[in-house]
Amino acid sequence: MRRQRLERHQVWLYLGAVLLGLGLGTLAPQLAGTADALLWPVLGLLLYATFTQVPMAAVPTAFAEGRFMAAALLGNFVLLPAAVWAMVQFLPDDQALQLGLLLVLLVPCTDWFISFSQLGSGDAARATALTPVLLVLQLLLLPLYLWLISDADLRVVFSPADIWPAVVVVLLPLGLAVLTEAWAGRRPAVAAAVDRLGWVPVPLLAVVVLLVAVANVGAVLADLHLLPIVLGVVSLFLATSLLMSKTLASVAGLDLAQGRTLAFSMGTRNSFIVLPFALALPAGWETAAIVVVMQSLIELLGMIFCVWFIPRVLFPDAGRQARKTVGGAG
Repeated sequence: MRRQRLERHQVWLYLGAVLLGLGLGTLAPQLAGTADALLWPVLGLLLYATFTQVPMAAVPTAFAEGRFMAAALLGNFVLLPAAVWAMVQFLPDDQALQLGLLLVLLVPCTDWFISFSQLGSGDAARATALTPVLLVLQLLLLPLYLWLISDADLRVVFSPADIWPAVVVVLLPLGLAVLTEAWAGRRPAVAAAVDRLGWVPVPLLAVVVLLVAVANVGAVLADLHLLPIVLGVVSLFLATSLLMSKTLASVAGLDLAQGRTLAFSMGTRNSFIVLPFALALPAGWETAAIVVVMQSLIELLGMIFCVWFIPRVLFPDAGRQARKTVGGAG
C-alpha cells in the first residue's frame, strides 16, 4: 500500500479502532488499567514519529514567503481564535466540553495538514516549511488563549501534579526529534530511517484511539449525547476557516496553490499535541479528552470533503473557472 493511500483512508482506520476499543472495553473492563498504562508510551512514540516529520531547518524558508506566512499566522493565531471565542459563548454550561473544544480548536495542525494539502492540489513544500513555525507558536500561545477564553480555574485544572506527564510526553519527543533531525543531516542512513517513520503516525494514532476507547469506555458512552454539539461546532469552525482562508488569500494576493494550502492549514487542528493535556486532566474532566477524539474523527471526515471542495470550488484553477463561467452564460 502506498503511504498516500493510507493517509487518504485513515479516517476509516480510526473509526474501526474506536469501535473495537469500545467493544473490548465493554466486554473486558479489566483491560482498562492495561490500556491506560500503555497509552502514555504509545502516545509518546506517536508524537516522536510525528515530530520527526516536522523540518525545523525549514523555518528560514517559511519566512521567505512573506505574504503566505503573514496570512497563515493572521488566520491561525488571530482570526480563528477570535472565532472560537465567539462559538464557545453559545455552548452549554459544561466546562469540560468547553475546555476540550478550546484545546483542540485553538491550535493549528502540524502533521496531516501537509498530506491533505498535497491531496488537495496545494503546495506541500510550503506546508512543510510552515509546520515548525505553527508548532512553536502554538506551544507558546495556547496557555495565553486558554487564560483569556476559558472560564475554568486553570490553576486547578492544570495543576503541576496532574499535568507533568503531559508536558514530558510532548517536550521529550520534541527534543528527541530535533536531535534526530540534526543526526539525519549528517547520516544518510538515519535520514532514510526518518523518512520511513512517516508511515508510523497513522497506525500509531489508531492504536492511541483504541486505547483511549478501552480505558474510557464508560466516559465515551456517557458523553455520546455531546456528539451532535461537537459535530455542530466543528462543522461551523470548518466552514468559518474556509471562508476566512478565501478572504485572506484574496487580500494577500496568494496564488492558487498557496490559497489551497492556507485553507488546509486553517481547517485542520492539532489533536496530537493537545490530547496528552486533555488526558492528564484530573477526575471529572474526562469529557475534554473524549471531545478531542470526537473532533479528530469529525475533522478527518471533513477533510475527505475538503480534498474535493477546496481545489474544485473554493480555489478552482483558471481553466475550471472559465468552463464554469461559460457554462453559466450558456
